[in-house]
Formats: sequence, C-alpha cells, structure tokens
Amino acid sequence: MTEDGETPPAWYYVVSGLLALWSAIGCYFCYMQFIHGADAMGEATDYDRSLYASLPDWYNFVFALAVLAGLLGAIVLLTRSTGARLLLIVSLAASVIQFAYLFATTDIIARKGAVMVLPFPAIIIAIGIFSVWFAGLAKRNEWLR
Repeated sequence: MTEDGETPPAWYYVVSGLLALWSAIGCYFCYMQFIHGADAMGEATDYDRSLYASLPDWYNFVFALAVLAGLLGAIVLLTRSTGARLLLIVSLAASVIQFAYLFATTDIIARKGAVMVLPFPAIIIAIGIFSVWFAGLAKRNEWLR
C-alpha cells in the first residue's frame, strides 16, 4: 500500500469515467427540462404539458440535486477522494424521491402504461445503486485517499 492508498486497476477509472459521462448526460437533460419544460424530450402532448405544469416547484430542484450530486460523486471517484459514496447516496435518494413522487401522485402509469414509463427510471435507480456499491468497493479496497 502506498501513502495514497492502493492503486486502483485501470477498469476502476473506466467505470468511474462512465459514471461521470452518465451523470453529465443527466445534467444536460435536467438543463433542457429547465429551459424547455415538457418539450425537453421532443414535442410533448397536451397531457405531458399538463403533467409537467402540475409538478411542485421542488420537483426540478430534486432532479437537479440528483444529477449534480451524481456528477460530483463520479468526479470524486475519478480523483480518488473520499466523499464519493455520500454524494452518490444523495443522488440516489433524490432520484428515488423524484420518481416516487411522480408515480405515487400522478396518473402517468395509467395514461402511458407501465411498459412505457417504468423501464428508464428503473435503469436510473439501478445505476444509482451500482454507483453507491462501487464507491463502497473503492473505499473497502483503499482506492480512495
């Protein structure tokens, strides 16, 4: 072991870089949603516009928190600094809150169908869980300083 901890394998940087890229893409889509609202992902239907307009003000804040904490957590992983796991837990928690609110308080699943609505949020949550696990692995292996 060196003074800075164990040297991580090359795949550690690949995974951390992919997590940073994933989070940067999330930041882009969050920004687009702030700018374009319901039309951020293409032309929205009247239902999409109504749904977006009905979301509370804090909803966008939670979205921004999820993607920014994820990006910062991935950057912290790349720099091998401590604190990555906490940032990634915040990101995951914000994502869970965002989607739980959306699915529990709106009729989006009934209107669009579970097959259309649930897969992408499930992927986002799964990547969030993986990120937290990966940060824990990095800490256990002393790859973080």
